[in-house]
Amino acid sequence: MEFLRVEGLKKSFVPPRGGAPFVVFDEVNFSIDKGEFVCIVGHSGCGKSTILNILAGLDEASAGVVIMAGREVAGPSLDRGVVFQGHALMPWLSAKKNVEFAVKSRWRDASRAKIGEICQRYLDMVGLTGSEDKKPAELSGGMKQRVGIARAFAIEPKMLLLDEPFGALDALTRGVIQDELLKICAATHQTVFMITHDVDEAILLADKIMLMSNGPNARIAEIVVNTLPRDRSRNTIHKDPQYYPIRNHLVDFLVSRSKEFTEQPPADYDPRHPPQVTPGLPPAAPAIPLSLVQPHGAPSPVVAGSKN
Repeated sequence: MEFLRVEGLKKSFVPPRGGAPFVVFDEVNFSIDKGEFVCIVGHSGCGKSTILNILAGLDEASAGVVIMAGREVAGPSLDRGVVFQGHALMPWLSAKKNVEFAVKSRWRDASRAKIGEICQRYLDMVGLTGSEDKKPAELSGGMKQRVGIARAFAIEPKMLLLDEPFGALDALTRGVIQDELLKICAATHQTVFMITHDVDEAILLADKIMLMSNGPNARIAEIVVNTLPRDRSRNTIHKDPQYYPIRNHLVDFLVSRSKEFTEQPPADYDPRHPPQVTPGLPPAAPAIPLSLVQPHGAPSPVVAGSKN
């Protein structure tokens, strides 16, 4: 069920001193289904964060349109929750008060008890029980990001937008929060669009991984369908035989194919319909010509040179 549709998206800038516009990306087209988790991967400068900001309504496209739930995106909305690379918390408010600020914006007429209940539910969900009254200065980097995630989920958005939310965290903390995010998304059936540079993170979290070519004039080169079972775990994912074919495909694109695509896209490439690939699945066996298929019980054909 198509929930979000992006058509012909383009972003360009006019140089301060004049001249030809600088095109960051052009002809970006994709769709996201309800409840789907999509990651976008590409080198710096291809416009990933700009696309996210356009989806959030924080930036305007030079051309194209974004349709979410049947309506055009034309500015910020509480229907879209955003978690940035930095925690973006108000330092003078406690963890709970930071979440409460967003909840009050969503439900202006809710009682204090109801607002407190919603805040506590999502703080518990991200593992911050007992830290509700601490201010950001008293929290670790990972805990601050958890508050940001709780705040985004607490407004119950139709879509969650994540701009490398774990990029500044150490590997252990990052892994713990990834697990929390998987649990929350499974429980809430949240639709998610996430930017990441981490291939393993994309394979763990995403249902589809969109690969962007290098900028300028970046485009979505292809969409990788993650065929691993959805109940993925960091501890066991690498044991699945599909894992390394998917991982190698993504790494190969980032290392070499992204540059090759920028210089010369495939002859059959259509930016309006980026190809979907399934590198985790074995290639289909070639069809056997009907002329070689014998009816049941029929004698085998005599091959020239054989003895019977």
